[in-house]
Amino acid sequence: MASTNAEKNGVPPGKPVSLGSQMLDKGAQMLQSLTPIKQMSQHACTFALYSQDMSRQIETHHFVTRINQDFLQCAVYDSDDSSGRLIGVEYIVSDRIFDTLPPDEQKLWHSHAYEIQSGLFVHPRVPETVAMPELENLAKSYGKFWCTWQTDRGDKLPIGPPSLMMSPQDDIQCMVKPELVKKRDDKYNISTNAICGSRTEVMGPGRLNPMADYWREHNKCLAVDVENTEMKKVTVFP
Repeated sequence: MASTNAEKNGVPPGKPVSLGSQMLDKGAQMLQSLTPIKQMSQHACTFALYSQDMSRQIETHHFVTRINQDFLQCAVYDSDDSSGRLIGVEYIVSDRIFDTLPPDEQKLWHSHAYEIQSGLFVHPRVPETVAMPELENLAKSYGKFWCTWQTDRGDKLPIGPPSLMMSPQDDIQCMVKPELVKKRDDKYNISTNAICGSRTEVMGPGRLNPMADYWREHNKCLAVDVENTEMKKVTVFP
């Protein structure tokens, strides 16, 4: 019965963790620094949409490391509980950095202004007054989010190429489904509508770069495919 439930819940196939592995994990936690992980300083919850099919929408949990004031890196999970699965990575840059990127690179990025202003992006359990300075910065930022494990379709393993994800926007094609928002709000005992009302002063970039959210202007998605290619030949030295 346990294995059946695991498959139903999308848990990866595999044997239970052995005693030896448990001992190694506990010992490593005590003896190793795990410094990069300990730099994660924020947990944010929001929503994302698959660029090739915006009807597929997921709740995402970003565990954020601040590299500097203009650059954040996020490990993205499908939940914030102990069984949460690492489903991708998002990089976030300020509008100042984004404007320096080549146009072909900018196509891969999405804006955050609407996501912040609408109250969809929250820091669970952190008072709005504390989070507000960060939210004002994030509203002017852009993100590139690659999803590597599509747990929402029941994948038990991270299979296939990564999928480029988009942010919610004030557009009928990519507005987050109300049932998803309600489920999140009920979990954290918050109201997205009330949060939205408290963010009326949060402003996005003075000029939203037209190369971001590429689909809006061009009605096309950007997707990764896998193809066979010739290997680069390596010179063998005697």
